[in-house]
Amino acid sequence: MSPKDGVRTAPPIASRVSRVVVVGAGFAGLEVARELGRAGLPVVLIDRQNHHLFQPLLYQVATAALSATDIAEPIRKILRRYDSVQVLLGEVTETDTDNQTITLADGSSFGYDYLVLAPGASHSYFGHSEWSERAPGLKSLTDARFIRARALLAFERAERTIDPAEQSRLMTIVIVGGGPTGVELAGSLAELSRYTLARDFRSARPEAARIVLIEAGPRILSGFSEEISDYAHRRLEKLGVEISTSKPVEDIGEGTISFGGSIMPVGLVLWAAGVAASPLGSKLGAPLDKAGRVLVDETMRPKGSTNVFVLGDAALFTGKDGQPLPGLAQVAKQQGRHLGRALVRHMKEGTALPPFEYRSRGNTAIVGRHAAVFERGRFKLKGWLAWAAWAIIHVYLLVGFQNRMLVSLQWFWRYITFERGARVMYDDTFDIRQARTPAAGQPASKVEE
Repeated sequence: MSPKDGVRTAPPIASRVSRVVVVGAGFAGLEVARELGRAGLPVVLIDRQNHHLFQPLLYQVATAALSATDIAEPIRKILRRYDSVQVLLGEVTETDTDNQTITLADGSSFGYDYLVLAPGASHSYFGHSEWSERAPGLKSLTDARFIRARALLAFERAERTIDPAEQSRLMTIVIVGGGPTGVELAGSLAELSRYTLARDFRSARPEAARIVLIEAGPRILSGFSEEISDYAHRRLEKLGVEISTSKPVEDIGEGTISFGGSIMPVGLVLWAAGVAASPLGSKLGAPLDKAGRVLVDETMRPKGSTNVFVLGDAALFTGKDGQPLPGLAQVAKQQGRHLGRALVRHMKEGTALPPFEYRSRGNTAIVGRHAAVFERGRFKLKGWLAWAAWAIIHVYLLVGFQNRMLVSLQWFWRYITFERGARVMYDDTFDIRQARTPAAGQPASKVEE
């Protein structure tokens, strides 16, 4: 590409074959594209969204603590300094490793010398796909906006009914899954109802809302030590969160959830229990695990492949301890940076691809106002210091100086005022007709029908 009158021009994509095609602009794919771009090597980055999403803070959008634009940055803006990087908006649906081509949903196809798949993951309902409509998960900005609207609308409906039992049902929110996402959602929803919404309603009492966290295993945060898990359990209970362990979900109905042999009326159920790899990995014909992840070797290539790589949540990479690497942002980011640099040396100098070695930076989760947990080997940190470290790390990892400033200011404002500014519901995320006033003579409890 060459600048002309301040505008960069390039030959049409269809007229050239890029040496590297990267699918997915998450942490892994973005790092690969950056490293190749710095070296001036041609690469095409394809994603079905036009933005890079900072998923670790997605739960804060879902609970009205941050706006969607605070944790997302346009992909083109991030990579515009690299002339050799071309960004395409599209969804890859097929891969042909024999002919070294990929096909998009619109029928267009592209050739490659090297293919990097980093398409991420979606929700897994463990064989109960019908639950997806009744228990939304959290993987995208669309999910976050939908959950935020559903949660806020539950309280709005509770304000409009005079039936105490119906009010209680509407203000009962259940989160399924006691991992970091479930714990963070539970803590943030408890704070939203008890500290923010409690001052704004007159009939309903948001401070009396039931926030219930269900975990099928014996304890929450099972990826942490028992000491850290116990601390998180106590902190959530102090916020008023009800925690149920060793009781898997049996069914999710319309306005109800069944677990542990009992049925609970609910206003909203959120899913944070299962993850399934993108189905794109299955197109390679390589071995998969039960979650649909592609089994890869130490260079992140599927068995029998020489020029295809799978990274992030779509890959099953076994560490030195014999355990699969967790689906964390730091894992994907390290894999992407390692592969990008290795490909640069391989393509320029012909050097062999070195094995990837993951270096854990520790696991962390926030469990409420100025309380978090951090664990790295034998080193454990909990409470306010862990919360401060969590905040600093997450602000630093955000892409874009503007985002870092906005998030920092909003966190500071929320800390001193308990206010949450991102509480606007849009017409495309809920139907206002569902919250209509009951007709004369109609029981107030029928307002949701």
